[in-house]
Amino acid sequence: MSQPPSSTGYVTPATTIERELEVKKSRFIARAGPVADRRAALAFVDSMKTDYPDARHHCWAYLVGNPDTAASAAMSDDGEPSGTAGKPILNVIQHKGIGDVIVVVTRYFGGVKLGAGGLVRAYAGATQQALADLPLDAHRPQQGFDLAFDFADEQPLRHWAEQHGAQLQSIDYGNRVTARLDVPVEQVEAFQAFLGSQGIERIKPPDD
Repeated sequence: MSQPPSSTGYVTPATTIERELEVKKSRFIARAGPVADRRAALAFVDSMKTDYPDARHHCWAYLVGNPDTAASAAMSDDGEPSGTAGKPILNVIQHKGIGDVIVVVTRYFGGVKLGAGGLVRAYAGATQQALADLPLDAHRPQQGFDLAFDFADEQPLRHWAEQHGAQLQSIDYGNRVTARLDVPVEQVEAFQAFLGSQGIERIKPPDD
């Protein structure tokens, strides 16, 4: 159930959901969820492409930060006529007043052309349908940490995150494990103490 905005002025997705809309035999599958930055948004798009690899279009828009003064926003028509997909998706997001959110609408073409107006209505409608059911939380200011650590440190890190309301945005495995963790600002001091006790290294994030 949706919660009212906090004193920070906006709400954010509490989870990820998916809804489907059919318009003249075309399927529009809308997935909405939380994202903290551009990298997380593009990874969210990639996951949709992986789940629906045979779809013709994966159109999207995201907004990071307060929707009234967004720190970052972007959109993509992904091959649909310019302005018929990404912009309608973003417009619905802005109208809903939701921040730190992405919506990807995947389309399976049904053989009937919808025209520019029809596409705008369909992409906006699919987005509306997903956001209408999206559980929301009051925004909690967070600080991002890019980390490098040994494999043995992953489980203690995940446990700390679960106990303190931190969100693991990404994780990659190489010679060492690298990860992006968003920590509530009121837990930053405790997290820094945890990093010191574990010997986990904080690294400078690459430029977006």
